[in-house]
Amino acid sequence: MTEFELKFQISPSQRSAVEAAVGRGRSHVTRLRARYFDTADGALAAQHIVLRLRKEGRTWWQTAKAPGGTLLERHEHNVELPPVSAREVPVPRIERHEGTPVGALIHEALRKAGHDPATVELAAVYGTDVRRTTREMRTGDALVELAFDQGEVSAGERSHALCELEIELKSGSPHSMLELAHRWRNRYALWLDTVSKSARGQRLAQGASFGDPVKAVPPSLDDDSDDGPQVLCAVIKTCLSQILANASEVAAGSTDAEHVHQLRVGIRRLRTALREMEALAPSLIDPAWESALVTAFRALGRQRDRDHLLQDVQPRLEAVGAPPIAWADAAPPPDPADVVRSAEFQNTLLELVAATLPTETADDDAAAEEPAAQPAPARKPLRKRLSKLHRQVVRDGQRYEALEPAAQHRVRKRLKRLRYLGEFVAPMFGSRDAKRYLKKLEPAQDALGQHNDNAVAISAYRDNASHDGQSWFAVGWLSARQPASAVQCREALDEVAKAQPFWK
Repeated sequence: MTEFELKFQISPSQRSAVEAAVGRGRSHVTRLRARYFDTADGALAAQHIVLRLRKEGRTWWQTAKAPGGTLLERHEHNVELPPVSAREVPVPRIERHEGTPVGALIHEALRKAGHDPATVELAAVYGTDVRRTTREMRTGDALVELAFDQGEVSAGERSHALCELEIELKSGSPHSMLELAHRWRNRYALWLDTVSKSARGQRLAQGASFGDPVKAVPPSLDDDSDDGPQVLCAVIKTCLSQILANASEVAAGSTDAEHVHQLRVGIRRLRTALREMEALAPSLIDPAWESALVTAFRALGRQRDRDHLLQDVQPRLEAVGAPPIAWADAAPPPDPADVVRSAEFQNTLLELVAATLPTETADDDAAAEEPAAQPAPARKPLRKRLSKLHRQVVRDGQRYEALEPAAQHRVRKRLKRLRYLGEFVAPMFGSRDAKRYLKKLEPAQDALGQHNDNAVAISAYRDNASHDGQSWFAVGWLSARQPASAVQCREALDEVAKAQPFWK
């Protein structure tokens, strides 16, 4: 069975209201006490597999979960266990999941770590104790379960308080479930969270507060892929996986600059996909997404720009004898957690999740008799976009030094879009040739990035000069180095011109 659910975090001011809303009608309250098991070397956790024993009322269940097709889907298999005495805890047995997709994944994970599934020893690593209020309800043509969980997850002496809302699709349309999720999100200012209870427990066991920053991964495509809408959906899904994972950490309060950076990378990649791949499925894209993504991207970037100025540029200036500079008081950058939790950003994420779901069709006899429309091919428009971006980068690279700073910045953005689009479609055209081509882009991207960072710094020091005239030293020193930097950028772009396009 594949589970499709959304999990939301709840602000303290809304917890009572959410609990009361879930508790209306025919709701049920259950105490859930669970223990999570793994090998001593964490073979299951390494593959994001969960093996759990949970007591629901007087009944014990063994559950195994493993990653599904997307970050919001999981393989799941539940087994009700025979009754035991009140103080007895059953022993987990892997064979209870034989013949299921998750059972096969468990065997694969154990063998990969050098264990024999038939004799492997498992031990409890962490546990949860949760008071769950549940209610099933109809929404549109879907049956969903609402679950309000309050309790804690613990590992040894460490613990973490839990208070969250899960909305799970039991049957029917996932689109109807998402419409319900929209309403509850807006009513109670909820925000999406992809960190499971088991992941929190694993972190506690390891002494970590947050997960590792999540980098981009290639979409699930191959050299036979040519269905335009499917290709675009696969790309959006991989972008969303990076965005949702890092956004969950930022919303939870992570101050790790790499979480914010990887979140911005995911947003930038998604914007590239929506812009450069729109022709594959124009009806799939809502133009309003761009505004929400840009707003979040820029707000998250303000802290990065300030950190770069104070931690990288200023020390370089001081090393060459620059005078101390007094910075004008400026409004502090927005809290990244607030940016991620904002209604505009969260609603856009839900809409993007909906866009990746299968399209619903009419279920009547007339519709069934109509021939299915042929999907738009992907390769031809992708070749066209790649070729155009490549030509533009090469053309502007030849006259890079003569371009105004704004035009130089456009070259950098085009180069990024060329790289991201190339990474998205590499499996369709031959990953080996694509890897060679994309490798040629890296020096140019580094050079243009440094050149742009200096241009941003020059602008910041120039703006500050009215407050502290000593800022002009920085303006002059950095400006004097821009011509040589522009030459380095042009030389790096010359190498891009020599790169052999892999999509020909």
